[in-house]
Amino acid sequence: MSIRGKDRQIDNIEFNVSDIARSKTFYGDVFGWTFTDYGPAYTEFTDGRLTGGFTTGEAVRPGGPLIILYADDLVETQRRIEAAGARVSRPAFEFPGGRRFHFIDPDGYELAVWTATA
Repeated sequence: MSIRGKDRQIDNIEFNVSDIARSKTFYGDVFGWTFTDYGPAYTEFTDGRLTGGFTTGEAVRPGGPLIILYADDLVETQRRIEAAGARVSRPAFEFPGGRRFHFIDPDGYELAVWTATA
């Protein structure tokens, strides 16, 4: 987290994970995130706009706030998520302005992916 964030915007998200390498593979393969390792118990990720971290410093705590990711192609993103071994927990549904689905990552965190409607 070497760059200062903007006032009142989400700046960082941290996941307690059981296996950093597995998390890096999952999020790197599905979303193209890149990583900077800071020792064996922490790696920083970036999606090109937002940063966060994976740590093994504490127990895995599934749940917490729902993190919602954006995808231009919702169907292809769901395919990639399922191919990487994650499970869709809520099928795609429409809401005003878009569609989204929820999935469970390898450590049990539920996240969502949305896309805007034309």
